[in-house]
Amino acid sequence: MPNPSPRYISNLTRDTYAIILAGGRGSRLHELTEWRAKPSIYFGGKFRIIDFPLSNCINSGIRRVGVVTQYKSHSLIRHVMRGWGHFKKELGESVEILPASQRHSENWYQGTADAVFQNMDIIRHELPKYVMILSGDHVYRMDYAGLLAAHAESGADMTVSCLEVPVAEAAGAFGVVEVDDTNQILGFEEKPALPKHLPDNPESCLASMGNYVFNTEFLFEQLKKDAMNEESDRDFGKDIIPSIIKEHKVFAYPFCCDFDNEKAYWRDVGTLDSFWQANMELLSPTPPLNLYDEKWPIWTYQEQLPPAKFVFDDDDRRGMTLDSIVSGGCIISGATVRRSVLFNEVRICSYSVVEDSVILPDVVVQRHCKIKNAILDRGCIIPEGTVIGYDHAHDRKRGFRVSEKGIVLVTRDMLGLPAGYE
Repeated sequence: MPNPSPRYISNLTRDTYAIILAGGRGSRLHELTEWRAKPSIYFGGKFRIIDFPLSNCINSGIRRVGVVTQYKSHSLIRHVMRGWGHFKKELGESVEILPASQRHSENWYQGTADAVFQNMDIIRHELPKYVMILSGDHVYRMDYAGLLAAHAESGADMTVSCLEVPVAEAAGAFGVVEVDDTNQILGFEEKPALPKHLPDNPESCLASMGNYVFNTEFLFEQLKKDAMNEESDRDFGKDIIPSIIKEHKVFAYPFCCDFDNEKAYWRDVGTLDSFWQANMELLSPTPPLNLYDEKWPIWTYQEQLPPAKFVFDDDDRRGMTLDSIVSGGCIISGATVRRSVLFNEVRICSYSVVEDSVILPDVVVQRHCKIKNAILDRGCIIPEGTVIGYDHAHDRKRGFRVSEKGIVLVTRDMLGLPAGYE
């Protein structure tokens, strides 16, 4: 690195404008994204997924951010405005919402590249030297300053942040890159069925995280070319990257450790099973994702709520929670909760048992219920005596969704309640 000083790094971050692509539907999450975009999904007891790339930006020193929205974005926009709307434009910082507004065509955003193309005038007004494009639907901690420094040092036109993942996991799911010994990208395939493995490890490959750094003018040139190509899908992975790797300097940035030299944590919580598993990982005494690190806080919006409460200490009715996360406003009333994540204002009533489950905000579990391996969507009211997760055939018969690995999703609509909770 030419100059690794803090001033050099701060100059890089100050000269960067970040675009977070947060318009995705997340169809593999099924009814969990029926009323909200994937980046608006709840995670970890009090956060939403969008909080992670936003927090990474702010903690990295990148204070100019645009959030691109499209699919069912009301709850996402509301959350960003409440939790991230306090930045001062006069001080050179802002978190702005960039909805599909047909600024350059009569179409809504046609793909990831088109979403940036349609906001080029907004980016140009910020006069950045670099544009960082970030996926808005992954959970991870990352210091983007290291990515920017590597980009500047290599003299790249574009840098792709990458992660080593098992070949079986990448197949059909991630963009996969081939690199030389200097990390210059030689080949790129978008979601191949048979990913090319690393030369020294047949079990792993290098997958794109969906995070990119461009020199600004180079980005604009490529977006204009792509916009004139009638055959293009308007996508960075499918179109932009494959079209430039032969004639331009495109490098990979291997993400192997976070800002504190801990092993890299990155989760694509794009299925019910992965969403459930990532939340369950947080219950470990030493979780792979540390939400309690004061040096890298995850910022969010949460309304002021009373503390969680556990009531009754009778032999047959004891309010207790074991190996779990319990958020503000929750009341565990003579019930038992084990290995579960409870978001705000959840009520678990007497004689009920909840195990290995993710309970989103405002859920009420009435008396004598037995629930395990479940995801209960926001606002669900579980009737007295309900049993979920013990008999999958019965769960399906009642209209609940059962995942490949046996996780049961329950929404208000499945319970016959008015839908629309975001």
